[in-house]
Amino acid sequence: MNNNPNDPFDELMRRSLAEEADRIEPTDALPEILNRAHAVRRPVARRPWVMTAGLAAVGTAAAVGAFTVFNGNFNTADEGDAVAGQGNATSASGAPTVPPDTPRKEPTLPPTEDKSASTQPARGKPEAAVSDKAVPIYWLGNATAGRAATQKPAVQARSATRLYRTWSKVTGRPAYQAVRIMTSKQPDDADYYSVWKGAEVSSVTLNGDVVTVDFKRFPEAGIDAEMAEMAAQQLVYTVQGALNDSTQPVQVTQRGRAGLRLFGHVDTTMPIGRAQALDVQALVSIESPTEGAVVSGGLVTVKGTAAAYEATVNYVATNLKTGRQFGSIVNTLEGQKFSPFTIQLKLDPGAWQIEAYLLSGEDSSISDLDTKTIQVR
Repeated sequence: MNNNPNDPFDELMRRSLAEEADRIEPTDALPEILNRAHAVRRPVARRPWVMTAGLAAVGTAAAVGAFTVFNGNFNTADEGDAVAGQGNATSASGAPTVPPDTPRKEPTLPPTEDKSASTQPARGKPEAAVSDKAVPIYWLGNATAGRAATQKPAVQARSATRLYRTWSKVTGRPAYQAVRIMTSKQPDDADYYSVWKGAEVSSVTLNGDVVTVDFKRFPEAGIDAEMAEMAAQQLVYTVQGALNDSTQPVQVTQRGRAGLRLFGHVDTTMPIGRAQALDVQALVSIESPTEGAVVSGGLVTVKGTAAAYEATVNYVATNLKTGRQFGSIVNTLEGQKFSPFTIQLKLDPGAWQIEAYLLSGEDSSISDLDTKTIQVR
């Protein structure tokens, strides 16, 4: 502040300010400011102001008390962003701000993994262990393979592949041991076979009314869909037979995962139920004596099971060395359903082939056949 009241320069400044203030008439500048806010803002070069005019402008702004002008940029309190529309704006901290009417963009979440073809069924409890128990093992076989009484097999509309049952004694967990035999061993009868080569069973567990068979590896065989379905039933029949329960479906998993395709065809998403025996099981089979058995000479007892029309089973016995042959018929306990039969044969020492078969009701050709070769001492 100048402390000299008689300073001529100070007197000159007061007069200049007073004259400038008298010439200025305050007006409403808001419309002009709004128009400028919508226009493209361009930097305005600083112009040299004479001290008198600058001081006059300061005085004018003080008199009006409404606006501040700095380098051509205009702001009204709390209105600048709204007036300027949805252009880029920054907050006081320098960070970008979003206009109120801008749609909110939600963050993009990573896609979730689809586990519908790879579910993990709950693990159950292990089956009870047994000691030296006979359990059934099912194999695949051709129902019309071989030859009986010089007759030719019938041409069949249904699949000739059927399930044939054998018996094995096991110690430990019966279903697990039965599946292990079915997948890793070869049947004694050359007419039977398995397509489970390469499979490695891990466990058999019980979970409520479902049996879970878990594999470390699935079988390697490449077979058609019809054969794959029959092989799946081979597993179901073997597991249920070992557990002595034909009502529990079998859930197949690989390393705990369900949903993989067994043999490339069979869906394992859900447990596999037992098919009707008449649709998959051999309609006639010899269960005793077994293939290659050595029996004492004299009267030989042959036992089997058949679902025979009119309960009639045909049989033929052939001496493989001499060619001697004889045959007849025997009846099952019941017809048109699986029922046991027994044949009594008086055989001389030597190798014999025993054939049991059913005849077609249409043309009397062989419709189903099973054979066993034995050695009589």
